[in-house]
Amino acid sequence: MASPTNFLLHAFLLLALATTSFSLSPKFYDKICPQALPAIKKVVDAAVHRERRMGASLLRLHFHDCFVNGCDGSLLLDSAPAFETEKNARGNLNSVRGFEVVDQIKAEVDRACGRPTVSCADILAVAARDSVVALGGPTWKVRLGRRDSTTANRALADILLPSASMDLPALINNFKNQGLNQRDLVALSGGHTIGLSQCSIFRNRIYNATNIDPAFAKQRRATCPRTGGNTNLAPFDSTPAKFDTAYFKNLVKQRGLLTSDQALFNGGSTDKLVKTYSSNPDAFWDDFAKSMIKMGNIKPLTGSQGQIRVDCRKAN
Repeated sequence: MASPTNFLLHAFLLLALATTSFSLSPKFYDKICPQALPAIKKVVDAAVHRERRMGASLLRLHFHDCFVNGCDGSLLLDSAPAFETEKNARGNLNSVRGFEVVDQIKAEVDRACGRPTVSCADILAVAARDSVVALGGPTWKVRLGRRDSTTANRALADILLPSASMDLPALINNFKNQGLNQRDLVALSGGHTIGLSQCSIFRNRIYNATNIDPAFAKQRRATCPRTGGNTNLAPFDSTPAKFDTAYFKNLVKQRGLLTSDQALFNGGSTDKLVKTYSSNPDAFWDDFAKSMIKMGNIKPLTGSQGQIRVDCRKAN
């Protein structure tokens, strides 16, 4: 029988192995498939070149995946007998997009690696970074080694995804529940410097808010009537295909498109940071990159947990 000392030593070694081999690392695919990351970038660059808006869509997929049970690719799963897809959740329905591009990336990566090697969850994390870079934003080292969930949770997505109508205390609490602080909240909200939103999401603000620039409200009402036109699109800022600080400059002028955008600059604890980012692109870029890495670290499945899906839309 092993002595207690030997047993403890063995247990410690196993624990050390578990923590070192299963923590996310930017080098995860370096040896098993060095072609993986270039393959992802190639498809993302082509997709964003075809349609600039796709960059924002791919960034949003990673965000909405991570906020529900961690970054596990659960958002990509279609409904199955055992669960309803998260795509039907309030914050996702008729809104999240880019799934065809994810399918293209998966096919390209599996071809480059010779077999399913890269998880769908990792594809979302890398595609988010490559999208930001393609639109002129910062780069960062994506930590890799996530595995894919075998299930999704629509009810949880309804509860956990932040809503466009949230005020600052609700937003701070929503991010805190994910282990993210106020700096992460403001930096990650800056992802709205790219992309568009639907009239149904911002209608209430442009017709009823008091903390809004009247000229801006009037401009937005031109394409978003009180009734109808729900899917009409408007940009978050004047340069929706460029990753810059225009989003924060807008907030300082009370030109936030969503209630949750303007909440970040409305006499509260995040005003100062919005002001800093509006005039200091380097500060925003640095914090955005750090917060993206932090968000990508939310509850990943690693090691022998989950699986590497063959098809991102369904469990193996």
